[in-house]
Amino acid sequence: MTDTNKTTNQQWGGRFSEPVDAFVARFTASVEFDQRMAKQDIQGSIAHGKMLASVGVLTAEERDQIIQGLTEIEDEIARGEFAWSIELEDVHMNIEARLTQKIGITGKKLHTGRSRNDQVATDIRLYLRDEVDFLLEEVTRLQQGILSLAEKEADTIMPGFTHLQTAQPVTFGHHLMAWYEMMQRDYERLVDCRKRINILPLGAAALAGTTYPIDRHMTAELLGFERPTYNSLDSVSDRDFAIEFTATASIIMMHMSRWAEEMVMWVSAQFNFIYLPDRFCTGSSIMPQKKNPDVPELVRGKTGRVYGHLMGLLTLMKSQCLAYNKDNQEDKEPLFDTVDTLKGSLRAFADMIPAIESRKEHMYEAARRGFSTATDLADYLVRHGVAFRDAHEVVGKAVGYGVKTGKDLSEMTLEELQSFGSMIEADVFDVLTLEGSVAARNHIGGTAPAQVLQAVERAKADLATR
Repeated sequence: MTDTNKTTNQQWGGRFSEPVDAFVARFTASVEFDQRMAKQDIQGSIAHGKMLASVGVLTAEERDQIIQGLTEIEDEIARGEFAWSIELEDVHMNIEARLTQKIGITGKKLHTGRSRNDQVATDIRLYLRDEVDFLLEEVTRLQQGILSLAEKEADTIMPGFTHLQTAQPVTFGHHLMAWYEMMQRDYERLVDCRKRINILPLGAAALAGTTYPIDRHMTAELLGFERPTYNSLDSVSDRDFAIEFTATASIIMMHMSRWAEEMVMWVSAQFNFIYLPDRFCTGSSIMPQKKNPDVPELVRGKTGRVYGHLMGLLTLMKSQCLAYNKDNQEDKEPLFDTVDTLKGSLRAFADMIPAIESRKEHMYEAARRGFSTATDLADYLVRHGVAFRDAHEVVGKAVGYGVKTGKDLSEMTLEELQSFGSMIEADVFDVLTLEGSVAARNHIGGTAPAQVLQAVERAKADLATR
């Protein structure tokens, strides 16, 4: 009989009588993208080796050989000297083959009591946990940037919008703190998502566990996991944590896309509310006057990319029977790209937001247009004994008059205002000014500059506890 095993994969070739077709080898290989998990794969293997030695499956000498070999391999990878092979399919088998090459048969013993199925599930969780920790730092940095700008702009008056129509005056600081609140929820979602990432599947083996006397709690502790998983079938086939992360990333991107949309409008000549430094913009190849807000535009565009990855992962998992299937190899590229896209978007915004400069005079003038103090006039009438529905009608008539005459409510004479309601007195002008309007909403969560500054201080105190 011809020994064909020499031409099949050395890690699993015993069953096969001919080598894998060259195209199929390339088609099924994942090493070109999953090698980014090399650090986590080595961490998991070192912990697994220590655990195997503790239960007597490996000797102390074998354990030390494995740890030394894996440490050297990690250094090779860091130096860019590691030779990745498509023939070895994935990051796990590449590292194991190199380990065996370095330390001999002991390297082959490392795979005792585990499968690539639980190994890759562990690597992804370790990788994603590290990335979430970094993302939490970037979210915090972005929030700090928002706070620094909000503090400076606490009393900068601008129009508040509903339906993109002027509604009531607010301050730019108050608007920025709305962005902060969105990001605060995003931070909390990432923290909560991390809890379900931080569970150890290693020890589930291929799907049914192992007959070796492994200590999964020890492995979990070595790797910093909260606990091991409780069902071997679910352990190797669960990708909920990746879907949940991508859903969380989608919400974060949605929030940043909303900000991006506002910034794109605000830097336009039609609004001219804010100035973005040149380093966050580009020009036109044909129109020399152009300054394009490329950073917010690109973040807005990349949001759809992340949404697509979420839909892709959901679709990937929707028809899979238990337990592991080769389909699951397709989880990594969308997950990795989601991580990279979110990291880049957060970095761009964290750098850009503190550099925004407000165009105060344009914001103020825009707030004067559109009868933004109409609600304040209605509230004034209510305080003078008018039922709100009647007050609403009175103010509506006053606004109609203002449209015809081209006068804002604050520009009308007392006599003109009294023609719509005899209870209106001279003190009405205290509430018809933009400053009086924002200052009057002096409650927690309100627009008053003092409340904005209190919100900033509360947020700073929260960030200090992280």
